[in-house]
Formats: sequence, C-alpha cells, structure tokens
Amino acid sequence: MRRAAAGTVLVAALVLAGCGGSPAAPSPSPSPSPSAAGPAVPAVPGIAAEAVRLRTDEAVGGQVQVRVTDTGTAPFTVTAVAIDSPGFAVLPATAVGTTFAPGRTIDLPTPFGAVDCAAGADPAAARLRVARDGGAPEELRVPLAGGTLAQVHDEECAVAAVSAVVDVALSELAEAPDRQALTGTVLLTRRTGADPVEVLAVERSVLIEPVAGRHLPVTLRPADDELALPVTFTLASCDPHVLAETKKPFVFPLTVSVAGRDPVAVDLPVDDAQRAVLQQLVDRVCG
Repeated sequence: MRRAAAGTVLVAALVLAGCGGSPAAPSPSPSPSPSAAGPAVPAVPGIAAEAVRLRTDEAVGGQVQVRVTDTGTAPFTVTAVAIDSPGFAVLPATAVGTTFAPGRTIDLPTPFGAVDCAAGADPAAARLRVARDGGAPEELRVPLAGGTLAQVHDEECAVAAVSAVVDVALSELAEAPDRQALTGTVLLTRRTGADPVEVLAVERSVLIEPVAGRHLPVTLRPADDELALPVTFTLASCDPHVLAETKKPFVFPLTVSVAGRDPVAVDLPVDDAQRAVLQQLVDRVCG
C-alpha cells in the first residue's frame, strides 16, 4: 500500500515494506517487537523538549513538533533541530532561528525519517544546535518527553505491515451524470501470502464522504489476487468555515484488517490529478 504524495492521515505518507518474494507475509500489528531500547538520554540543564503532534502535522505528514522550553535562568537561541530516535532514519537538521527566554515554550516543526520497525522509538531525543550569549554553537542531545513519537512509530509500522501484504490504489475519478459526485474504484492487489484482507470502512474527510458501492466489510479472499470496491464521492459539507479552515480536505482513511488482526487505518492514496478533480467537485457543488 502506498501513501499519497501529499498526504496526510492519520496518519499523516505510507511506508512500503517489500517482501522480496518471501513465501509468507508478515503479520500486521500496531505494536511491533523492536529490539531492546538503549540507555536513557541524560537531561540537559536549562532545556526541556517534548514531541507533540498537531492537526497541521497530520495534514502535512512526516513531521511532529519538538516543543522546547527554556527551564533555566538565561536565554538561548536554537538554530537547528532534528529527531534522534532508533526507530526512525536520521534526517539532516532543520534550520531555525528561535530565541527562548526563561520560561518560554515554542514548538519547532521537525520532520522524522523513514520508520525502522526493527527498533523502537525510544530512547528518543531532540538534537538541538544552541547558541548562548553570542558564544560558539553547542550541539545538544535533549531527551524527548511524551509518547507521541512512539505512537507515530506504531502507526507507521502497522501501515508498513499491511503494505507488505497488499497494494492499495484509487482508479481515475469520473463525474457522475448529475455532476454532483465523482465515481471511482478502490483496488486492493495482493503482494504476498494468502491471508484474507478485509476492508471494514472508508472514512470521510471533513469535506467529502466516500460511499462504498458494496456492503462493508468486503474481503480479499485467500485465493484472490485483487479486490475492486466501487466508491462514490459526494460533498459532506459546504460550510464556509469548514471550506476555509480544513487542513485535510482529501484524506480518506481506509480501515483494513489482515487475517482478522487488529484493524489498521491507512490513507487512501490520492494523487495530484485526483486532488484537482476533487477540488473541482468542491468548487462546482459549493459554488
């Protein structure tokens, strides 16, 4: 299963986990079995950090906020920030220029790398480049509090496990005869194994509601290589406030269960051309 290019999710892009012709599919689970966590990250005097996820982060996908607090008695400036976690690939630091006064808390948007499901998210840290009193920059590793990064890790690994079993795609969207809706097909194509795969729900976005053309749940059976689910997209709201404020207008969570295991929410892949067609529907129906 592949996450949409601009995603968003719940999550939120999908993480692909190829199986290289393995005879058995991996078991999807929101709780992987990572290797043992390393030692805790030592505290840094005067600086605290926490990972949080806002709605804007879910809309953008691939990032969290590193919430930094000056817990000391002197100001400092953060000039770069990065996530440091064994459960995520290392990314270059993001340049910032944020000054903290004592007691001040500021969120710094920070991307995270590709998930590594063989390791856990902890011990997690924020790598901060900090300047104090015009002195030379310090490279600090500040412990990252909160369970947000572990939650993101579990969600990404659950999606990756499903992606190893099936690919998900959305066919080209077409206008309904009355031009008040769009029609398309959600396609599940088996990649490996023979586990049954159930589609339990196709959830709406803030603006648009997808209506399945078959009674749910539907199942990709062990003997099947493909499942086609017709879907009709209709406007769920034309409220001006919703139209102006929504951050995820075209994110449709697809709830999937493999072999009867815990359901996993994955974002229905929607490419740029399909987003344009969906936007045209919004403009046409809502005026």
